[in-house]
Amino acid sequence: MSDRHFSQHFETLAIHAGNTADPLTGAVVPPIYQVSTYKQDGVGGLRGGYEYSRSANPTRTALEENLAALEGGRRGLAFASGLAAEDCLLRTLLRPGDHVVIPNDAYGGTFRLFAKVATRWGVEWSVADSADPAAVRAALTPKTRAVWVETPSNPLLGITDIAAVAQVAREAGARLVVDNTFATPYLQQPLALGADVVVHSLTKYMGGHSDVVGGALIVSDPELGEELAFHQNAMGAVAGPFDSWLVLRGTKTLAVRMDRHSENAGKVADLLTRHARVTHVLYPGLPDHPGHETAAKQMRAFGGMVSFRVAGGEEAAVEVCDRAKVFTLGESLGGVESLIEHPGRMTHASAAGSALEVPSDLVRLSVGIENADDLLEDLQQALG
Repeated sequence: MSDRHFSQHFETLAIHAGNTADPLTGAVVPPIYQVSTYKQDGVGGLRGGYEYSRSANPTRTALEENLAALEGGRRGLAFASGLAAEDCLLRTLLRPGDHVVIPNDAYGGTFRLFAKVATRWGVEWSVADSADPAAVRAALTPKTRAVWVETPSNPLLGITDIAAVAQVAREAGARLVVDNTFATPYLQQPLALGADVVVHSLTKYMGGHSDVVGGALIVSDPELGEELAFHQNAMGAVAGPFDSWLVLRGTKTLAVRMDRHSENAGKVADLLTRHARVTHVLYPGLPDHPGHETAAKQMRAFGGMVSFRVAGGEEAAVEVCDRAKVFTLGESLGGVESLIEHPGRMTHASAAGSALEVPSDLVRLSVGIENADDLLEDLQQALG
């Protein structure tokens, strides 16, 4: 980051960190270095440290510097997907026989990675309610090397007190990993609260336009960053230059988008609490949410994700999804457009029959940045 960019305010960092003007042309946007290899200045003489784009690429470097600055970390690493980032992290931190505490509410793909992949590699795991530090402590074993949390969680919007769980993990000699996808670094910065690693699906709010797939790890420990970088290069699931460029473009508007997402989500949650066909609304911005006080303490705002349960059970919930018109029926989240889905049949189908199985009457909304009145009217008609 150039010395002239002295401000530490998030909005300024989002636009300038990693975005050094091109020295050749003065272009204010980093070029897309769509290249696989680089001319060396003699054998072993790397120009700028670049030799092969799996190991490093200037466009990806710009994104990684940007991500580290936004999360307040020392090292950022960008991957081909969020799950690629998670897989690299697990292989770096863990060995066969190690144990991980995972939350009782988590993204279905994360659960699948533990239950179907890491288990076959000899990694043990157990489930705990991460909203309760005592429950996390009770789940620890002498073999625990990591505690994994999502906050807000997917899809039940649970809130974990990051500082409290960080202390529990630290006392046990374990690393605390926080999936910050729902909150983004604009709303919440886990490293400042004691986390060791932040995970992102860049596909979601960081990219913000439903046009890119990516993942990231950010750490404050340079040594851990080097270990992760070694595994990233050795395993190879890196973010491509165009994908990196798209996410870098997305982070520049993250602050203004998250403000609008949060504002619209609050209005949607308020409507749902007053609707006769809705039995329960899950949104940390509501005063009666069990994690409201913690969320208010560690988040700038409450985010754009809202889940709710529908009277009439699973079929009624599916019907609401099918009837929506402005809300697009689809998986993923965090784009400028509003999405609606049935987690039990879609994003969290892999958790069926497990401790992470979601209620069958649950609907999840990714509230976009459209006019709020149009979103409210659409939900009214979808609910009938």
